[in-house]
Amino acid sequence: MRVVFGDCEFDAGRRTLLRHGRPAPLSPKAFQLLKCLLDRRPEAVTKAELVEHLWPETFVSDASLHNVVAEVRAALGDSPRTPRYIRTVTRYGYAFHGDARPAPALEMSRARTSGPRLLSKHGEWNLSEGSTVVGRDRDCAVRINSPTVSRRHARILVGRDDTTVEDLGSKNGTHVNGRRVVRPVTLQEGDQVQVGSFTMTYRTLDTLPSTRTRRRP
Repeated sequence: MRVVFGDCEFDAGRRTLLRHGRPAPLSPKAFQLLKCLLDRRPEAVTKAELVEHLWPETFVSDASLHNVVAEVRAALGDSPRTPRYIRTVTRYGYAFHGDARPAPALEMSRARTSGPRLLSKHGEWNLSEGSTVVGRDRDCAVRINSPTVSRRHARILVGRDDTTVEDLGSKNGTHVNGRRVVRPVTLQEGDQVQVGSFTMTYRTLDTLPSTRTRRRP
């Protein structure tokens, strides 16, 4: 799902939110919440349903949901008093009521920069600016369901000038190109990042060749 609303663009497949064309970082919970409200728009979703969606089989207070909603609003430049996108339904829940519409199709005939991401034979994860946790836990943006991966295994930090990876005290360690990470390591194009027994490739640029015009004889 790719939709645009106001000065924002939401891409569920790439797990990105852009505002004014720039990445607007969201935590995994905030991203899930925004996706849920967009999926159900303009229907209002109850607090109980949102809590179960974000924290399945886990008891949390109302403050936890309130904090996630506040994070989404901050990323969108929204206000609870004069909401443009996230509407509070008193004593019920929340709803997305902005004018969201499908995003224009991507132009595949020109070269494009996809930005930092991790690739493996099992999937692809786009890395937004800010902190991304890799691990087995449900809350991890890069979730890897492997017994060799710790619940919160490693952290990847995407900045304006570089991307670094650090181990979070995992049991089986984090490695870059076969070398164990003992302090934050700056990632380069094509680096092999290994968490437990799971290996991913770090990429930043995806260039698609322009379509050639066939000349008639």
